[in-house]
Amino acid sequence: MKEFKYTITDPEGIHARPAGELVKVCKEFACKITLTKDGKTADCKKIFGLMGLAVKKEQEVVVTFDGEDEDAAYIKVSAFLEENM
Repeated sequence: MKEFKYTITDPEGIHARPAGELVKVCKEFACKITLTKDGKTADCKKIFGLMGLAVKKEQEVVVTFDGEDEDAAYIKVSAFLEENM
C-alpha cells in the first residue's frame, strides 16, 4: 500500500471536469485507489464519490493505492494531481 498527501490548488477545488479526468486516469489501473478528506473516503474510479467529498481549494487530501500496479498508479496519479488540481 502506498499513499501521499496533496493540497488542492485549483481555485474551484475538485469540480466536474478534473474529477472526470481523474476517474479516467485511475481506471487505467487494477489497484484500488481512494481519496480521503476529513475522514470521508471515495473511490477514485467513481465520479460521484469524488464530487460528494466537496473538496475545495487549499484542502488536504490523502490518496491511497493498494494492489498489484500501485507503484505505476502512484506515479501517474500524483503527476496528474500536481498538473491539474
